[in-house]
Amino acid sequence: MADRDDLIEEMDEIRPNAPMRTETFRLNRPMIVGSEAPDDPFPIRMVGEVQHGFKRGSRELGCHTANLPDDAIAPMTSKVKTGIYFGYARVHPECPEGTPSEMPEEDFAVWPMVMSIGWNPFYKNEKLTAEVHIIHQYAADFYGHTMSVVVLGYIRPELDYTSKGGNHVYVWGRKANLTTEALIEDIQTDIKVALNSLKRDAYQRYETDPSFEA
Repeated sequence: MADRDDLIEEMDEIRPNAPMRTETFRLNRPMIVGSEAPDDPFPIRMVGEVQHGFKRGSRELGCHTANLPDDAIAPMTSKVKTGIYFGYARVHPECPEGTPSEMPEEDFAVWPMVMSIGWNPFYKNEKLTAEVHIIHQYAADFYGHTMSVVVLGYIRPELDYTSKGGNHVYVWGRKANLTTEALIEDIQTDIKVALNSLKRDAYQRYETDPSFEA
């Protein structure tokens, strides 16, 4: 426990500034990332109970995310930089700390996901957070349910977005002056990149990873 807390505190102390999102970046984004098979240190496996987040992403941008607790993100933060990643995720029927949500069987299947590892200044100490966007429409919220994640590759860095209006939105772990349209576009592109990248055989086999077994 001490090692995990020390790691998170160390990451908090070295919080980097995100690069600015530019038109050049948008025009040059690849639509498939990674090698033909996951490169080291992937796959990275995480598991934890789904936490309540800030809901700003879902309310303002239509991007629903599931937050993982601190003790679930150490396997990522000890090996990779902050940014946007892709892989697979599964919400399990088990809900250790509450009442399970009533959802159809397909909601407990394994689905593609896009995940952000980043910094959220909403917390006083600017805690490092992990937000998982499972690419599936769920019948109900699943707070408290156990979620397993297998991360298979890196998509892009965290980005900062600035608009003349100075409006603030929280999404993918960052608060910034944002152009909402640019954020929506990048999130939709992240999803397309993830789905394209997962079509390769060496990635698809992780859809049946043993960590997803109930």
